[in-house]
Amino acid sequence: MAAATKASDRIGTYRISTAGGEEVRAYVPPPLPPKPAVDLGPFYSQIEAANRAIGHLDGVTSILPDTPLFLYMYVRKEALLSSQIEGTQSSLSDLLLYESNAKPSVPIDDVREVSNYVAAMDLGMRRIKGGLPISNRLLKEIHATLLRKGRGSTKGPGEFRRSQNWIGGTRPGNALYVPPPPQEVTRCMSDLERFIHEQARPLPLLVQAAFAHVQFETIHPFLDGNGRLGRLLITLMLHAQGALKEPVLYLSLYLKTHRQTYYDLLQRVRTHGEWEAWLTFFLEGIQETSRQAADTAKAILKLFEKDRKAIEGLGRPAGSALQIHQYIQGKPYISVTEAAKALPLSVPTIRKSIDHLVDLRILSEMTGKRRGKIFVYREYMERLSQGTEPIH
Repeated sequence: MAAATKASDRIGTYRISTAGGEEVRAYVPPPLPPKPAVDLGPFYSQIEAANRAIGHLDGVTSILPDTPLFLYMYVRKEALLSSQIEGTQSSLSDLLLYESNAKPSVPIDDVREVSNYVAAMDLGMRRIKGGLPISNRLLKEIHATLLRKGRGSTKGPGEFRRSQNWIGGTRPGNALYVPPPPQEVTRCMSDLERFIHEQARPLPLLVQAAFAHVQFETIHPFLDGNGRLGRLLITLMLHAQGALKEPVLYLSLYLKTHRQTYYDLLQRVRTHGEWEAWLTFFLEGIQETSRQAADTAKAILKLFEKDRKAIEGLGRPAGSALQIHQYIQGKPYISVTEAAKALPLSVPTIRKSIDHLVDLRILSEMTGKRRGKIFVYREYMERLSQGTEPIH
């Protein structure tokens, strides 16, 4: 009986709301932290292991010869994965081709959605570095960028919703979950903002981020983009509190791989107050994601070094070819025209340098055309693209 009482104390209330012409029971979560509190005793070894993994990742990325280049690509991978969870069919190649003004292989709205996410992440990090705390104001700014064009641009970018939404099901009446009524959203989000800045009884940062993510997804404060912004909130919190110098930890690959478990655990918090199961899953994800990101950074570092040595063996042409190699570390798709705009090299020199890199099997041509050729740094793309296959 005591266990049942404990669980029920963590569960919110239901309000009658209207969506799509139907009356539905909308869920209003209790404020954070959960009450009764989660006993963190059994979690301390897991929290410590997760913090160590983050520290190792931060150390690895700090010794990269060109951290901004790694971030440039890694942020795009996260944007892609987070959008794929929501059903986008883009690949990393599609995004990079779009950014290079080449034609992607999927509908342009899919790629634009991922590109918006990159811009939203960049904005969030810049605003935090500029001193703006994580707040509803900041979340609205990021959301406005996330939905600025393409799909979702008509769904109130940067504004909390003023109508009822729902998750799953073919209509509100058979939805898997119905978030709070619109008139409750501002209050719920104010409570969440207070929790994020709560100093009276500080929780370990990872626990705080785990709780905040679930609460944000439960409130679902916007008409669109909640999943993507809720996942970004985790990284924003870790970066704002100094756990990560650079924004290199993203959970989307882990959540994509285990997406049904992820959705089930979010729902079990709402229906049964099972914060402990969610926290276990979240901390495991932090460890796994940190290891994967560190391994990827180290593997890419080795690849760049291997290819640089091969280029140095060219002799006199090495200088120009090394400039092209540096360029493709940030833009793995290259054309002569684009390189000529970006680099202080003549068109004939760029052509010769690209030919050298093709001979060394660093670049390969991907269009099969006589003109307008595009070359790809294939091995680099293969390492970056692991796990980014679209969900079918």
